Amino acid sequence: MKDFFKNVAATIVGLFAFGLIMTILGFICIIGMVASSNSKPALKDNAVMVMKLQGQIEDRTEDNWLGELTGEQFNNIGMNRILSSIRKAKNEDKVKGIYLETGILETDYATLQEIRNALADFKKSGKWIIAYGDALSQGGYYLASVANKVYVNPEGNVDWHGIASQPQYIKDVAAKFGVHFTVVKVGKYKSYTETYTEDKMSDANREQVSRYIGGLWLQMLGDVSKSRNISKDSLNRYADGLMVFDDTKLLKSRKMVDGFCYYDEIRDVVKKQLGLKADETINQVDYNDVDMAIDDSNLMGEEIAVYYCQGSIVRMETPSIYDSEQQIVSTKVIKDLQELADNSQVKAVVLRINSGGGDAYASEQIWRAVKELNKKKPVVVSMGGMAASGAYYMSMGAQYIMAQPTTLTGSIGIFGALPDFSDLMTKKLGFKYDEVKTNRNSAYASAGMSRPWSAEEIATMQNYVNRGYSLFRNRVAEGRKMSTEQVEKIAQGRVWLGTDAKKIKLIDGFGGLSDAIDKAAELAHLSSYQAVEYPALDGWMEQLLDMAGGNKGTYLDEQLRLALGDLYQPFIMIRNMKEKEPIQAALPYVLNIQ
Repeated sequence: MKDFFKNVAATIVGLFAFGLIMTILGFICIIGMVASSNSKPALKDNAVMVMKLQGQIEDRTEDNWLGELTGEQFNNIGMNRILSSIRKAKNEDKVKGIYLETGILETDYATLQEIRNALADFKKSGKWIIAYGDALSQGGYYLASVANKVYVNPEGNVDWHGIASQPQYIKDVAAKFGVHFTVVKVGKYKSYTETYTEDKMSDANREQVSRYIGGLWLQMLGDVSKSRNISKDSLNRYADGLMVFDDTKLLKSRKMVDGFCYYDEIRDVVKKQLGLKADETINQVDYNDVDMAIDDSNLMGEEIAVYYCQGSIVRMETPSIYDSEQQIVSTKVIKDLQELADNSQVKAVVLRINSGGGDAYASEQIWRAVKELNKKKPVVVSMGGMAASGAYYMSMGAQYIMAQPTTLTGSIGIFGALPDFSDLMTKKLGFKYDEVKTNRNSAYASAGMSRPWSAEEIATMQNYVNRGYSLFRNRVAEGRKMSTEQVEKIAQGRVWLGTDAKKIKLIDGFGGLSDAIDKAAELAHLSSYQAVEYPALDGWMEQLLDMAGGNKGTYLDEQLRLALGDLYQPFIMIRNMKEKEPIQAALPYVLNIQ
Protein backbone atom coordinates (compact mmCIF):
# COMPACT_ATOMS: atom_id res chain seq x y z
CA MET A 1 0.00 0.00 0.00
CA LYS A 2 2.89 2.33 0.86
CA ASP A 3 4.40 1.75 -2.60
CA PHE A 4 1.03 2.46 -4.20
CA PHE A 5 0.77 5.95 -2.67
CA LYS A 6 4.38 6.64 -3.64
CA ASN A 7 3.59 5.76 -7.23
CA VAL A 8 0.44 7.92 -7.24
CA ALA A 9 2.35 10.87 -5.75
CA ALA A 10 5.16 10.45 -8.27
CA THR A 11 2.64 10.38 -11.12
CA ILE A 12 0.93 13.56 -9.90
CA VAL A 13 4.26 15.36 -9.51
CA GLY A 14 5.32 14.17 -12.95
CA LEU A 15 2.12 15.40 -14.58
CA PHE A 16 2.42 18.75 -12.81
CA ALA A 17 6.05 19.11 -13.90
CA PHE A 18 5.14 18.15 -17.48
CA GLY A 19 2.31 20.72 -17.54
CA LEU A 20 4.58 23.41 -16.15
CA ILE A 21 7.30 22.69 -18.71
CA MET A 22 4.79 22.69 -21.59
CA THR A 23 3.33 26.00 -20.36
CA ILE A 24 6.79 27.58 -20.22
CA LEU A 25 7.63 26.23 -23.69
CA GLY A 26 4.30 27.55 -24.98
CA PHE A 27 5.05 31.03 -23.68
CA ILE A 28 8.53 30.89 -25.20
CA CYS A 29 6.99 29.95 -28.57
CA ILE A 30 4.43 32.77 -28.29
CA ILE A 31 7.11 35.32 -27.43
CA GLY A 32 9.19 34.05 -30.35
CA MET A 33 6.25 34.42 -32.75
CA VAL A 34 5.51 37.91 -31.46
CA ALA A 35 9.15 38.88 -31.93
CA SER A 36 9.23 37.45 -35.44
CA SER A 37 5.97 39.17 -36.37
CA ASN A 38 7.47 42.49 -35.33
CA SER A 39 10.65 42.00 -37.38
CA LYS A 40 10.87 44.01 -40.58
CA PRO A 41 11.15 42.08 -43.86
CA ALA A 42 13.85 43.15 -46.32
CA LEU A 43 12.98 44.49 -49.76
CA LYS A 44 14.98 43.35 -52.80
CA ASP A 45 15.60 45.25 -56.00
CA ASN A 46 13.22 44.85 -58.95
CA ALA A 47 10.41 43.78 -56.59
CA VAL A 48 6.69 43.37 -57.24
CA MET A 49 4.16 44.17 -54.52
CA VAL A 50 1.50 41.43 -54.38
CA MET A 51 -2.03 42.41 -53.36
CA LYS A 52 -4.47 39.52 -53.02
CA LEU A 53 -7.79 40.97 -51.91
CA GLN A 54 -10.78 38.75 -51.19
CA GLY A 55 -14.04 39.04 -49.24
CA GLN A 56 -14.72 41.97 -46.93
CA ILE A 57 -12.37 44.90 -46.49
CA GLU A 58 -12.63 46.69 -43.15
CA ASP A 59 -11.44 50.23 -42.41
CA ARG A 60 -8.63 49.05 -40.15
CA THR A 61 -6.37 46.00 -40.04
CA GLU A 62 -6.54 44.07 -36.79
CA ASP A 63 -3.77 41.47 -36.60
CA ASN A 64 -4.99 38.49 -34.60
CA TRP A 65 -2.06 36.13 -35.01
CA LEU A 66 -3.19 34.02 -32.04
CA GLY A 67 -6.67 33.49 -33.46
CA GLU A 68 -5.15 32.68 -36.85
CA LEU A 69 -2.79 30.20 -35.21
CA THR A 70 -5.67 28.34 -33.54
CA GLY A 71 -7.90 28.59 -36.60
CA GLU A 72 -10.68 30.40 -34.70
CA GLN A 73 -10.20 33.78 -36.37
CA PHE A 74 -8.28 35.11 -39.34
CA ASN A 75 -6.68 38.51 -39.77
CA ASN A 76 -9.01 40.91 -41.51
CA ILE A 77 -8.09 42.96 -44.56
CA GLY A 78 -7.76 46.60 -43.53
CA MET A 79 -8.04 49.52 -45.92
CA ASN A 80 -5.60 51.53 -43.81
CA ARG A 81 -2.77 49.08 -44.50
CA ILE A 82 -3.69 48.76 -48.16
CA LEU A 83 -3.53 52.52 -48.67
CA SER A 84 -0.31 52.84 -46.68
CA SER A 85 1.43 50.09 -48.66
CA ILE A 86 0.36 51.60 -52.00
CA ARG A 87 1.70 55.01 -50.97
CA LYS A 88 4.99 53.57 -49.78
CA ALA A 89 5.39 51.37 -52.87
CA LYS A 90 4.84 54.40 -55.09
CA ASN A 91 7.80 56.19 -53.50
CA GLU A 92 10.07 53.12 -53.18
CA ASP A 93 12.46 52.66 -56.11
CA LYS A 94 12.87 48.94 -55.40
CA VAL A 95 9.18 48.30 -56.09
CA LYS A 96 8.57 48.34 -59.85
CA GLY A 97 4.90 47.49 -59.97
CA ILE A 98 1.86 45.86 -58.36
CA TYR A 99 0.34 42.45 -59.02
CA LEU A 100 -3.35 42.76 -58.08
CA GLU A 101 -5.57 39.75 -57.53
CA THR A 102 -9.11 40.71 -56.60
CA GLY A 103 -11.40 37.76 -57.22
CA ILE A 104 -14.63 37.88 -55.19
CA LEU A 105 -14.81 41.16 -53.26
CA GLU A 106 -17.84 41.82 -51.04
CA THR A 107 -17.21 45.28 -49.64
CA ASP A 108 -18.89 48.65 -50.06
CA TYR A 109 -18.16 50.67 -53.18
CA ALA A 110 -16.88 53.70 -51.26
CA THR A 111 -14.05 51.57 -49.88
CA LEU A 112 -13.33 50.15 -53.33
CA GLN A 113 -13.36 53.65 -54.80
CA GLU A 114 -10.85 54.86 -52.20
CA ILE A 115 -8.47 51.98 -52.94
CA ARG A 116 -9.00 52.41 -56.67
CA ASN A 117 -8.08 56.09 -56.44
CA ALA A 118 -4.89 55.17 -54.57
CA LEU A 119 -3.97 52.68 -57.30
CA ALA A 120 -4.63 55.30 -59.97
CA ASP A 121 -2.30 57.66 -58.11
CA PHE A 122 0.32 54.87 -57.99
CA LYS A 123 0.21 54.64 -61.79
CA LYS A 124 0.96 58.36 -62.10
CA SER A 125 4.48 57.60 -60.88
CA GLY A 126 5.09 55.66 -64.11
CA LYS A 127 4.85 52.27 -62.41
CA TRP A 128 2.55 49.53 -63.65
CA ILE A 129 -0.29 47.39 -62.28
CA ILE A 130 -1.20 43.94 -63.57
CA ALA A 131 -4.53 42.46 -62.40
CA TYR A 132 -5.65 38.84 -62.55
CA GLY A 133 -8.62 36.77 -61.49
CA ASP A 134 -10.00 33.29 -62.08
CA ALA A 135 -13.44 34.84 -61.66
CA LEU A 136 -14.10 38.50 -60.88
CA SER A 137 -17.11 39.77 -58.96
CA GLN A 138 -18.48 43.14 -59.98
CA GLY A 139 -16.65 44.85 -57.12
CA GLY A 140 -13.51 42.89 -57.93
CA TYR A 141 -13.65 43.96 -61.56
CA TYR A 142 -14.33 47.58 -60.63
CA LEU A 143 -11.07 47.58 -58.66
CA ALA A 144 -9.11 45.56 -61.24
CA SER A 145 -10.19 47.80 -64.13
CA VAL A 146 -7.80 50.53 -62.98
CA ALA A 147 -4.81 48.29 -63.84
CA ASN A 148 -2.65 48.73 -66.94
CA LYS A 149 -3.48 45.17 -67.94
CA VAL A 150 -6.31 42.88 -66.80
CA TYR A 151 -6.13 39.10 -67.29
CA VAL A 152 -8.66 36.39 -66.54
CA ASN A 153 -8.62 32.60 -66.62
CA PRO A 154 -9.56 31.18 -70.05
CA GLU A 155 -12.54 29.47 -68.41
CA GLY A 156 -13.21 32.26 -65.95
CA ASN A 157 -15.77 35.05 -66.01
CA VAL A 158 -16.47 38.65 -65.09
CA ASP A 159 -19.68 39.40 -63.22
CA TRP A 160 -21.02 42.69 -64.56
CA HIS A 161 -24.74 43.05 -63.96
CA GLY A 162 -25.55 46.49 -62.56
CA ILE A 163 -26.90 47.20 -59.07
CA ALA A 164 -30.12 46.11 -57.37
CA SER A 165 -31.56 46.47 -53.90
CA GLN A 166 -33.96 43.87 -52.56
CA PRO A 167 -35.18 44.56 -49.01
CA GLN A 168 -36.80 41.78 -47.00
CA TYR A 169 -40.11 42.10 -45.19
CA ILE A 170 -40.83 39.88 -42.21
CA LYS A 171 -44.21 41.18 -40.98
CA ASP A 172 -46.17 38.12 -42.10
CA VAL A 173 -43.50 35.65 -40.96
CA ALA A 174 -43.33 37.29 -37.53
CA ALA A 175 -47.13 37.30 -37.23
CA LYS A 176 -47.18 33.51 -37.63
CA PHE A 177 -45.18 33.32 -34.41
CA GLY A 178 -47.38 35.86 -32.64
CA VAL A 179 -44.94 38.76 -32.96
CA HIS A 180 -46.13 42.21 -34.08
CA PHE A 181 -44.49 45.63 -34.30
CA THR A 182 -45.61 49.15 -33.51
CA VAL A 183 -43.60 51.98 -35.05
CA VAL A 184 -43.07 55.57 -33.94
CA LYS A 185 -40.93 57.71 -36.22
CA VAL A 186 -40.31 61.08 -37.82
CA GLY A 187 -39.44 61.28 -41.51
CA LYS A 188 -41.30 59.85 -44.48
CA TYR A 189 -38.02 58.39 -45.78
CA LYS A 190 -37.20 56.69 -42.47
CA SER A 191 -38.04 53.29 -43.88
CA TYR A 192 -35.99 51.02 -41.60
CA THR A 193 -39.20 49.98 -39.87
CA GLU A 194 -40.87 48.90 -43.11
CA THR A 195 -39.11 45.57 -42.68
CA TYR A 196 -41.44 44.86 -39.74
CA THR A 197 -44.67 46.60 -40.76
CA GLU A 198 -45.00 46.38 -44.55
CA ASP A 199 -44.81 43.79 -47.31
CA LYS A 200 -43.37 46.06 -50.01
CA MET A 201 -41.44 49.30 -50.50
CA SER A 202 -43.16 52.59 -49.81
CA ASP A 203 -43.05 55.16 -52.61
CA ALA A 204 -40.67 57.33 -50.58
CA ASN A 205 -38.27 54.46 -49.98
CA ARG A 206 -38.36 53.42 -53.62
CA GLU A 207 -37.53 57.00 -54.56
CA GLN A 208 -34.46 57.25 -52.33
CA VAL A 209 -33.15 53.76 -53.11
CA SER A 210 -33.53 54.37 -56.85
CA ARG A 211 -31.64 57.64 -56.50
CA TYR A 212 -28.88 56.00 -54.47
CA ILE A 213 -28.19 52.93 -56.56
CA GLY A 214 -28.62 54.93 -59.78
CA GLY A 215 -26.00 57.43 -58.70
CA LEU A 216 -23.69 54.67 -57.55
CA TRP A 217 -23.97 52.86 -60.88
CA LEU A 218 -23.28 56.05 -62.82
CA GLN A 219 -20.10 56.54 -60.78
CA MET A 220 -18.95 52.99 -61.53
CA LEU A 221 -19.78 53.31 -65.21
CA GLY A 222 -17.79 56.52 -65.46
CA ASP A 223 -14.72 55.08 -63.70
CA VAL A 224 -14.63 51.84 -65.70
CA SER A 225 -15.42 53.61 -68.98
CA LYS A 226 -12.46 55.94 -68.48
CA SER A 227 -9.99 53.21 -67.45
CA ARG A 228 -10.94 50.65 -70.08
CA ASN A 229 -11.94 53.05 -72.87
CA ILE A 230 -15.37 51.45 -73.21
CA SER A 231 -18.49 53.53 -73.80
CA LYS A 232 -21.07 53.69 -71.01
CA ASP A 233 -23.74 52.47 -73.41
CA SER A 234 -21.69 49.35 -74.11
CA LEU A 235 -21.13 48.73 -70.41
CA ASN A 236 -24.87 49.02 -69.78
CA ARG A 237 -25.57 46.65 -72.65
CA TYR A 238 -23.15 44.09 -71.21
CA ALA A 239 -24.83 44.39 -67.81
CA ASP A 240 -28.29 43.88 -69.32
CA GLY A 241 -27.09 40.74 -71.10
CA LEU A 242 -25.84 38.89 -68.00
CA MET A 243 -22.27 38.88 -69.24
CA VAL A 244 -21.18 36.53 -66.45
CA PHE A 245 -22.68 33.63 -68.46
CA ASP A 246 -21.27 34.66 -71.84
CA ASP A 247 -18.38 32.98 -73.62
CA THR A 248 -15.18 34.08 -71.87
CA LYS A 249 -13.55 34.85 -75.22
CA LEU A 250 -15.96 37.77 -75.70
CA LEU A 251 -14.36 39.62 -72.77
CA LYS A 252 -11.32 40.56 -74.83
CA SER A 253 -13.24 41.71 -77.89
CA ARG A 254 -15.39 43.82 -75.58
CA LYS A 255 -12.19 45.32 -74.06
CA MET A 256 -13.17 44.19 -70.57
CA VAL A 257 -9.85 42.29 -70.30
CA ASP A 258 -6.52 42.33 -72.12
CA GLY A 259 -5.85 38.61 -72.28
CA PHE A 260 -6.36 35.11 -70.91
CA CYS A 261 -4.01 32.89 -68.93
CA TYR A 262 -4.05 30.25 -66.25
CA TYR A 263 -2.86 31.04 -62.76
CA ASP A 264 0.63 29.62 -63.29
CA GLU A 265 0.99 31.54 -66.58
CA ILE A 266 0.45 34.97 -65.03
CA ARG A 267 3.97 34.71 -63.63
CA ASP A 268 5.33 34.79 -67.19
CA VAL A 269 3.36 37.99 -67.83
CA VAL A 270 4.87 39.62 -64.73
CA LYS A 271 8.37 38.39 -65.64
CA LYS A 272 8.07 39.94 -69.07
CA GLN A 273 7.01 43.22 -67.51
CA LEU A 274 10.07 43.12 -65.23
CA GLY A 275 12.41 42.16 -68.06
CA LEU A 276 13.27 38.81 -66.46
CA LYS A 277 14.21 35.61 -68.25
CA ALA A 278 12.01 32.54 -68.01
CA ASP A 279 14.31 30.81 -65.48
CA GLU A 280 14.67 33.87 -63.23
CA THR A 281 12.70 34.33 -60.01
CA ILE A 282 10.31 37.19 -59.32
CA ASN A 283 11.12 39.19 -56.20
CA GLN A 284 7.59 39.34 -54.88
CA VAL A 285 6.60 40.90 -51.57
CA ASP A 286 3.20 40.99 -49.89
CA TYR A 287 1.66 44.42 -49.38
CA ASN A 288 1.65 43.85 -45.60
CA ASP A 289 5.41 43.31 -45.70
CA VAL A 290 5.90 46.43 -47.80
CA ASP A 291 4.06 48.45 -45.18
CA MET A 292 6.25 46.99 -42.42
CA ALA A 293 9.53 47.16 -44.35
CA ILE A 294 9.35 50.83 -45.29
CA ASP A 295 9.44 53.10 -42.27
CA ASP A 296 8.79 56.68 -43.33
CA SER A 297 8.02 58.03 -39.85
CA ASN A 298 11.35 59.89 -39.87
CA LEU A 299 9.97 62.02 -42.70
CA MET A 300 6.98 63.04 -40.62
CA GLY A 301 6.45 65.69 -37.97
CA GLU A 302 3.54 66.62 -35.68
CA GLU A 303 0.95 64.00 -34.73
CA ILE A 304 -2.51 63.82 -36.26
CA ALA A 305 -4.74 61.29 -34.52
CA VAL A 306 -6.90 59.04 -36.71
CA TYR A 307 -9.71 57.68 -34.54
CA TYR A 308 -11.74 54.80 -36.01
CA CYS A 309 -15.49 54.53 -35.36
CA GLN A 310 -17.11 51.50 -36.97
CA GLY A 311 -20.33 49.62 -36.28
CA SER A 312 -23.59 50.33 -34.48
CA ILE A 313 -23.71 53.21 -31.98
CA VAL A 314 -24.56 51.98 -28.48
CA ARG A 315 -24.46 53.38 -24.94
CA MET A 316 -22.45 50.54 -23.51
CA GLU A 317 -20.75 47.45 -24.89
CA THR A 318 -23.13 44.52 -25.31
CA PRO A 319 -21.15 41.34 -26.02
CA SER A 320 -23.08 38.46 -27.51
CA ILE A 321 -22.40 34.81 -28.26
CA TYR A 322 -24.14 35.28 -31.63
CA ASP A 323 -23.07 38.56 -33.17
CA SER A 324 -19.47 39.79 -33.62
CA GLU A 325 -20.62 43.16 -34.96
CA GLN A 326 -18.30 46.04 -34.20
CA GLN A 327 -19.74 48.74 -31.97
CA ILE A 328 -19.22 52.44 -31.34
CA VAL A 329 -19.57 52.50 -27.55
CA SER A 330 -20.38 56.07 -26.50
CA THR A 331 -18.81 55.87 -23.02
CA LYS A 332 -15.54 54.59 -24.43
CA VAL A 333 -15.47 56.99 -27.39
CA ILE A 334 -16.15 60.00 -25.14
CA LYS A 335 -13.33 59.01 -22.79
CA ASP A 336 -10.92 58.52 -25.70
CA LEU A 337 -11.82 61.86 -27.30
CA GLN A 338 -11.32 63.65 -23.99
CA GLU A 339 -7.86 62.12 -23.73
CA LEU A 340 -7.03 63.24 -27.28
CA ALA A 341 -8.20 66.74 -26.39
CA ASP A 342 -5.81 66.81 -23.42
CA ASN A 343 -2.91 65.25 -25.34
CA SER A 344 -0.59 68.12 -26.26
CA GLN A 345 1.25 65.95 -28.82
CA VAL A 346 -1.93 65.56 -30.90
CA LYS A 347 -2.43 68.66 -33.06
CA ALA A 348 -5.54 67.58 -34.98
CA VAL A 349 -7.98 64.65 -35.09
CA VAL A 350 -9.54 62.74 -37.98
CA LEU A 351 -12.65 60.73 -37.11
CA ARG A 352 -12.95 57.83 -39.54
CA ILE A 353 -16.64 56.85 -39.42
CA ASN A 354 -18.25 53.82 -41.00
CA SER A 355 -21.64 53.32 -39.40
CA GLY A 356 -25.36 53.23 -40.15
CA GLY A 357 -26.12 54.89 -36.81
CA GLY A 358 -27.74 53.48 -33.69
CA ASP A 359 -28.78 54.73 -30.27
CA ALA A 360 -30.02 58.35 -30.53
CA TYR A 361 -29.01 59.25 -26.95
CA ALA A 362 -25.51 57.84 -27.43
CA SER A 363 -25.17 59.78 -30.71
CA GLU A 364 -25.98 63.03 -28.88
CA GLN A 365 -23.35 62.33 -26.21
CA ILE A 366 -20.65 61.61 -28.81
CA TRP A 367 -21.67 64.77 -30.72
CA ARG A 368 -20.93 66.86 -27.63
CA ALA A 369 -17.55 65.16 -27.11
CA VAL A 370 -16.62 65.87 -30.74
CA LYS A 371 -17.72 69.49 -30.38
CA GLU A 372 -15.67 69.95 -27.20
CA LEU A 373 -12.64 68.37 -28.87
CA ASN A 374 -13.04 70.69 -31.86
CA LYS A 375 -12.79 73.70 -29.52
CA LYS A 376 -9.21 72.67 -28.69
CA LYS A 377 -7.95 71.35 -32.03
CA PRO A 378 -9.32 70.83 -35.57
CA VAL A 379 -11.55 67.79 -36.08
CA VAL A 380 -12.13 66.42 -39.59
CA VAL A 381 -14.63 63.64 -40.28
CA SER A 382 -13.71 61.06 -42.93
CA MET A 383 -16.77 59.05 -43.96
CA GLY A 384 -16.37 55.50 -45.24
CA GLY A 385 -19.03 53.42 -46.96
CA MET A 386 -21.72 54.98 -44.82
CA ALA A 387 -22.04 57.57 -42.08
CA ALA A 388 -25.78 57.91 -41.78
CA SER A 389 -28.33 58.96 -39.17
CA GLY A 390 -26.67 58.67 -35.73
CA ALA A 391 -23.26 58.54 -37.39
CA TYR A 392 -24.08 61.76 -39.24
CA TYR A 393 -25.41 63.22 -35.97
CA MET A 394 -22.09 62.70 -34.17
CA SER A 395 -20.24 64.27 -37.12
CA MET A 396 -21.95 67.63 -36.56
CA GLY A 397 -19.41 68.65 -33.94
CA ALA A 398 -16.53 68.54 -36.44
CA GLN A 399 -15.03 71.45 -38.34
CA TYR A 400 -14.90 69.75 -41.75
CA ILE A 401 -16.58 66.67 -43.30
CA MET A 402 -15.20 64.62 -46.20
CA ALA A 403 -16.79 61.65 -47.96
CA GLN A 404 -16.51 59.66 -51.14
CA PRO A 405 -18.95 60.30 -54.01
CA THR A 406 -20.30 56.81 -53.26
CA THR A 407 -20.68 57.27 -49.49
CA LEU A 408 -24.13 56.82 -47.97
CA THR A 409 -24.89 59.68 -45.57
CA GLY A 410 -27.58 61.99 -44.19
CA SER A 411 -30.69 60.12 -42.98
CA ILE A 412 -31.62 62.88 -40.54
CA GLY A 413 -34.45 61.22 -38.66
CA ILE A 414 -35.33 59.08 -35.66
CA PHE A 415 -37.54 56.05 -35.16
CA GLY A 416 -38.65 53.64 -32.51
CA ALA A 417 -39.59 50.04 -33.26
CA LEU A 418 -41.71 48.59 -30.44
CA PRO A 419 -41.92 44.80 -30.64
CA ASP A 420 -45.03 43.13 -29.27
CA PHE A 421 -44.44 39.53 -28.18
CA SER A 422 -47.67 39.32 -26.14
CA ASP A 423 -49.47 37.00 -28.59
CA LEU A 424 -46.45 34.71 -28.68
CA MET A 425 -46.17 34.62 -24.89
CA THR A 426 -49.85 34.35 -23.93
CA LYS A 427 -51.54 32.59 -26.88
CA LYS A 428 -48.78 30.52 -28.49
CA LEU A 429 -46.78 29.56 -25.39
CA GLY A 430 -49.53 29.85 -22.79
CA PHE A 431 -47.89 32.18 -20.25
CA LYS A 432 -50.23 33.90 -17.78
CA TYR A 433 -49.59 37.31 -16.18
CA ASP A 434 -51.09 39.31 -13.34
CA GLU A 435 -50.02 42.57 -11.74
CA VAL A 436 -50.25 44.89 -8.77
CA LYS A 437 -49.27 48.55 -9.23
CA THR A 438 -49.33 51.91 -7.47
CA ASN A 439 -49.82 54.15 -10.52
CA ARG A 440 -51.48 53.96 -13.91
CA ASN A 441 -48.24 53.32 -15.83
CA SER A 442 -46.15 51.56 -13.17
CA ALA A 443 -46.05 48.40 -15.31
CA TYR A 444 -45.14 50.13 -18.58
CA ALA A 445 -41.97 48.00 -18.87
CA SER A 446 -44.11 44.90 -19.43
CA ALA A 447 -45.68 46.38 -22.57
CA GLY A 448 -44.98 44.23 -25.58
CA MET A 449 -44.41 41.16 -23.46
CA SER A 450 -47.40 40.42 -21.21
CA ARG A 451 -49.77 42.75 -23.10
CA PRO A 452 -49.85 44.96 -26.22
CA TRP A 453 -48.70 48.59 -26.12
CA SER A 454 -51.45 50.98 -24.98
CA ALA A 455 -52.51 54.05 -26.97
CA GLU A 456 -51.15 56.29 -24.21
CA GLU A 457 -47.74 54.58 -24.28
CA ILE A 458 -47.52 54.84 -28.07
CA ALA A 459 -48.47 58.53 -28.00
CA THR A 460 -45.86 59.21 -25.29
CA MET A 461 -43.19 57.45 -27.32
CA GLN A 462 -44.15 59.43 -30.42
CA ASN A 463 -43.72 62.70 -28.50
CA TYR A 464 -40.33 61.46 -27.31
CA VAL A 465 -39.30 60.71 -30.89
CA ASN A 466 -40.55 64.12 -32.05
CA ARG A 467 -38.36 65.87 -29.48
CA GLY A 468 -35.38 63.77 -30.50
CA TYR A 469 -35.89 64.63 -34.16
CA SER A 470 -36.15 68.34 -33.35
CA LEU A 471 -32.86 68.16 -31.43
CA PHE A 472 -31.17 66.23 -34.27
CA ARG A 473 -32.34 68.82 -36.78
CA ASN A 474 -31.03 71.65 -34.59
CA ARG A 475 -27.64 69.97 -34.28
CA VAL A 476 -27.41 69.71 -38.06
CA ALA A 477 -28.46 73.35 -38.49
CA GLU A 478 -25.77 74.44 -36.03
CA GLY A 479 -23.05 72.20 -37.43
CA ARG A 480 -23.72 72.93 -41.09
CA LYS A 481 -24.55 76.62 -40.57
CA MET A 482 -28.03 76.29 -42.01
CA SER A 483 -31.50 77.30 -40.84
CA THR A 484 -33.81 74.61 -39.44
CA GLU A 485 -36.09 75.23 -42.43
CA GLN A 486 -33.23 74.45 -44.82
CA VAL A 487 -32.41 71.29 -42.87
CA GLU A 488 -36.03 70.15 -42.89
CA LYS A 489 -36.09 70.21 -46.70
CA ILE A 490 -33.25 67.66 -46.88
CA ALA A 491 -34.07 65.72 -43.69
CA GLN A 492 -37.14 63.50 -43.14
CA GLY A 493 -34.81 60.53 -42.77
CA ARG A 494 -33.68 60.65 -46.39
CA VAL A 495 -30.43 58.92 -47.31
CA TRP A 496 -28.15 60.81 -49.70
CA LEU A 497 -25.33 59.63 -51.92
CA GLY A 498 -22.09 61.55 -51.48
CA THR A 499 -22.45 63.26 -54.85
CA ASP A 500 -25.82 64.71 -53.81
CA ALA A 501 -24.75 65.33 -50.21
CA LYS A 502 -22.11 67.83 -51.32
CA LYS A 503 -24.60 69.73 -53.46
CA ILE A 504 -26.98 70.20 -50.52
CA LYS A 505 -24.12 71.03 -48.12
CA LEU A 506 -24.35 67.94 -45.92
CA ILE A 507 -20.61 67.46 -46.47
CA ASP A 508 -17.79 69.86 -47.32
CA GLY A 509 -15.73 67.95 -49.86
CA PHE A 510 -14.83 64.68 -51.55
CA GLY A 511 -11.86 62.58 -50.54
CA GLY A 512 -10.64 59.52 -48.71
CA LEU A 513 -8.85 59.01 -45.43
CA SER A 514 -5.53 60.36 -46.73
CA ASP A 515 -7.25 63.49 -48.00
CA ALA A 516 -8.91 63.98 -44.61
CA ILE A 517 -5.52 63.74 -42.88
CA ASP A 518 -4.11 66.34 -45.26
CA LYS A 519 -7.10 68.60 -44.56
CA ALA A 520 -6.62 68.24 -40.80
CA ALA A 521 -2.97 69.25 -41.22
CA GLU A 522 -4.04 72.28 -43.23
CA LEU A 523 -6.53 73.37 -40.57
CA ALA A 524 -3.90 72.89 -37.86
CA HIS A 525 -1.31 74.80 -39.95
CA LEU A 526 1.12 71.86 -40.00
CA SER A 527 3.80 71.61 -42.67
CA SER A 528 5.08 68.17 -41.57
CA TYR A 529 2.95 65.56 -39.83
CA GLN A 530 2.33 61.88 -39.22
CA ALA A 531 -0.90 59.96 -38.66
CA VAL A 532 -1.20 57.86 -35.49
CA GLU A 533 -4.12 55.45 -35.19
CA TYR A 534 -6.51 55.25 -32.24
CA PRO A 535 -7.83 53.49 -30.22
CA ALA A 536 -4.86 51.23 -29.56
CA LEU A 537 -5.34 47.65 -30.73
CA ASP A 538 -5.06 44.67 -28.39
CA GLY A 539 -1.57 43.28 -27.97
CA TRP A 540 -0.67 39.61 -27.85
CA MET A 541 -1.31 39.42 -24.09
CA GLU A 542 -4.82 40.86 -24.43
CA GLN A 543 -5.51 38.44 -27.28
CA LEU A 544 -4.32 35.55 -25.15
CA LEU A 545 -6.51 36.59 -22.20
CA ASP A 546 -9.49 37.07 -24.49
CA MET A 547 -9.03 33.59 -25.91
CA ALA A 548 -8.62 32.16 -22.42
CA GLY A 549 -11.93 33.80 -21.53
CA GLY A 550 -13.62 31.49 -24.02
CA ASN A 551 -15.23 34.14 -26.23
CA LYS A 552 -16.64 32.13 -29.15
CA GLY A 553 -18.80 34.90 -30.58
CA THR A 554 -16.88 35.18 -33.82
CA TYR A 555 -17.04 31.46 -34.59
CA LEU A 556 -20.77 31.17 -33.84
CA ASP A 557 -21.46 34.35 -35.78
CA GLU A 558 -19.66 32.97 -38.86
CA GLN A 559 -21.67 29.73 -38.63
CA LEU A 560 -24.92 31.70 -38.40
CA ARG A 561 -23.99 33.78 -41.43
CA LEU A 562 -23.33 30.62 -43.45
CA ALA A 563 -26.54 28.91 -42.32
CA LEU A 564 -28.95 31.85 -42.64
CA GLY A 565 -27.50 33.67 -45.65
CA ASP A 566 -29.72 36.67 -46.52
CA LEU A 567 -31.88 35.95 -43.44
CA TYR A 568 -28.95 36.68 -41.11
CA GLN A 569 -29.56 40.45 -40.81
CA PRO A 570 -33.31 40.17 -40.08
CA PHE A 571 -32.54 37.49 -37.46
CA ILE A 572 -29.97 39.69 -35.71
CA MET A 573 -32.31 42.69 -35.85
CA ILE A 574 -35.13 40.80 -34.13
CA ARG A 575 -32.78 39.30 -31.56
CA ASN A 576 -31.45 42.74 -30.69
CA MET A 577 -34.89 44.33 -30.34
CA LYS A 578 -35.11 43.81 -26.58
CA GLU A 579 -31.41 44.56 -26.03
CA LYS A 580 -31.19 47.92 -27.80
CA GLU A 581 -32.61 51.23 -26.70
CA PRO A 582 -36.06 51.72 -28.24
CA ILE A 583 -35.24 55.05 -29.90
CA GLN A 584 -32.77 54.77 -32.74
CA ALA A 585 -31.11 57.16 -35.16
CA ALA A 586 -30.16 54.49 -37.68
CA LEU A 587 -30.04 53.85 -41.40
CA PRO A 588 -33.64 53.69 -42.66
CA TYR A 589 -33.33 50.27 -44.21
CA VAL A 590 -31.14 47.19 -44.25
CA LEU A 591 -28.75 47.78 -47.13
CA ASN A 592 -29.00 44.79 -49.44
CA ILE A 593 -27.11 45.77 -52.57
CA GLN A 594 -26.59 43.08 -55.21
